Amino acid sequence: MDFNLLTGWIVGYGLRIVTALLILVIGWWLAGLAARVLRRGLQRAEIDPGVVSFTGHLVYWAVILFAGLAALSRLGIETTSIIAVLGAAGLAVGLALQGALSNFAAGVLILIFRPYRVGDLVEVAGATGVVSEIQIFNTVLVTPDNVTIIVPNTQATGGKIVNYSARGIRRVDMVFGIGYDDDIQKARQILLDILTSHPKVLEDPAPTVAVMELADSSVNFAVRPFVKVEDYWGVWFDVTEQVKLRFDQEGISIPFPQRDVHLFQPA
Repeated sequence: MDFNLLTGWIVGYGLRIVTALLILVIGWWLAGLAARVLRRGLQRAEIDPGVVSFTGHLVYWAVILFAGLAALSRLGIETTSIIAVLGAAGLAVGLALQGALSNFAAGVLILIFRPYRVGDLVEVAGATGVVSEIQIFNTVLVTPDNVTIIVPNTQATGGKIVNYSARGIRRVDMVFGIGYDDDIQKARQILLDILTSHPKVLEDPAPTVAVMELADSSVNFAVRPFVKVEDYWGVWFDVTEQVKLRFDQEGISIPFPQRDVHLFQPA
């Protein structure tokens, strides 16, 4: 074999490989740059964060695919035939990736109909948390105890969606019991005073305090203040503590389960 011919072939093909690798590296860099620039532009336009995240991921992978095809073309591989093969195999791939394609379609529906947005507190697919990100295939939730839950978009849209943030406010449902010998009107006024004096309890809608049940050992009050979504647990804990302190100060008893045992001596 002619050594010069072999050397020329190695050099020529080596240059193609190096060029292809450069195309891939530059394509990877451009993909990240394009995604970042697009996200920033959409954020400046105050587009929904879910749309920003979804579009950024889509552009990133589109540029990566284009760079891959360009690199193959530089190596002398006929990309039109590859595209044709990919098109012919599309049906088989689609059948194999039905779950992924369904998740992608569900993600598009989430962005169009917006049952929830980034930052909303939701319950989907049995999981409750704040929506951190809406990705191409998944929705990422962060629970109140800082655990990340990844929910496939098909599961998120395939069942009941509870959006606690949609209206901006929530009702805190609490029940407090007093003894049958205690003054009902006095207890109701104490509960109302606690709610109306709390800085995070909303005046409109007005809080509700009403006798809910005559239980076995207590008269139970339904206490229903409205608060902003982010204040829910803070109000729950504050009001519960204040009710115990005020009832103790005002001499209102809080019944607890008791059982009387009667002993009979055999005759």
